[in-house]
Amino acid sequence: MIGVLPGTVAVYADLACPWAHVAVHRLWRIRAELGLVEAVRFDHRAVLLEVVNRGTLPKPVIDAEIPVAAEMEPDAGWRPWAEPDWRWPVSRLLAAEAVQAAKEQGPTASEALDRALRRAFFADSACITMRHVVLDVAGSVPEVDAGALGEALDTGRARAATLAHVADFAPGGAVTSPHLFTADGGSWPNPGVDYRWAGAPGDSAVVLKSDDPSVYRRILIVAADSARG
Repeated sequence: MIGVLPGTVAVYADLACPWAHVAVHRLWRIRAELGLVEAVRFDHRAVLLEVVNRGTLPKPVIDAEIPVAAEMEPDAGWRPWAEPDWRWPVSRLLAAEAVQAAKEQGPTASEALDRALRRAFFADSACITMRHVVLDVAGSVPEVDAGALGEALDTGRARAATLAHVADFAPGGAVTSPHLFTADGGSWPNPGVDYRWAGAPGDSAVVLKSDDPSVYRRILIVAADSARG
């Protein structure tokens, strides 16, 4: 069973996953709408598909998913990849490690850096594989001390904790990106979303079968209630 602290939503997600970008945007937006910014924290945990699948996320798959995800949450920040393909971020390990390292500065710093890295990739075509890009993004986030983050990355303090999340990506644990968990045992894989590929993944269209954003209200209320209980 995935362990989650009261008052927390554990968010398993790959930084380059469009569905996860939707999920994180909805968590932030609906938490604010419910007045739960001080009551609920997001504990970001890395879904390292590059480790699990022994390869990067295929760009054709992401390219096909983005238009559908962008229709769901247009304000999350989207743009087709605008750089040469050789700048595509084949790894998100260092960026995921940065999100974990930012927890040394508190949960607010980690939350804000995770969101900023997602937007940098999806809206600004940033190659978040690169150390200098990750630190440039961190430098744009008021909640993050980029100098301290760079020191944490260079000493590797968060690498083991980041890789440890791979063990949670298994039957009975996290099974997809995104996958949300709450302290009461609640488990929501890609909350409210059901889709299919019209043909082979990456070589066909993505068909959205259903989308129910209201599930995020339930997730956040459950998380807030767990802190009160």
